[in-house]
Amino acid sequence: MRAVVQRVKRASVTVGGALKGEIGKGLLVYAGVQKGDAAADLEYVAAKILGLRVFEDTDGKMNLDILEAGGEVLLISQFTLAGDCRKGRRPSFDGAESPNTARLLYDELCEKLGASVRVSTGEFQAHMEVESINDGPVTMLLDSKKLF
Repeated sequence: MRAVVQRVKRASVTVGGALKGEIGKGLLVYAGVQKGDAAADLEYVAAKILGLRVFEDTDGKMNLDILEAGGEVLLISQFTLAGDCRKGRRPSFDGAESPNTARLLYDELCEKLGASVRVSTGEFQAHMEVESINDGPVTMLLDSKKLF
């Protein structure tokens, strides 16, 4: 499982012009499920998202995690994170998990995070418009296989 995590002042997602989710201060997380991902991958990514110390403390240092900072999560499914751009100009998405299996893991990730913080989402497999005000900017890349 891969995730792009951005610290934001606020973020929102719309589908077909209708607002589906929005947050104030927190993390905008794009999550992509890859073939072969399982519970261990989900646990790794969820723990990292909740534990990343990317929020500033009273001294201006990045020492607080999302729980300590009182932040929220906007979780967006994004299969393109499994894209392989090493050959040619057209990305290959052979590494992306099938939609049915990916949805199950994505929903589990929502539940796992939602047990600790307020989570808003977009719509799985929909064309979404995501708006955000990045804070910093602070952007982290997560990969449960620890490839980066």
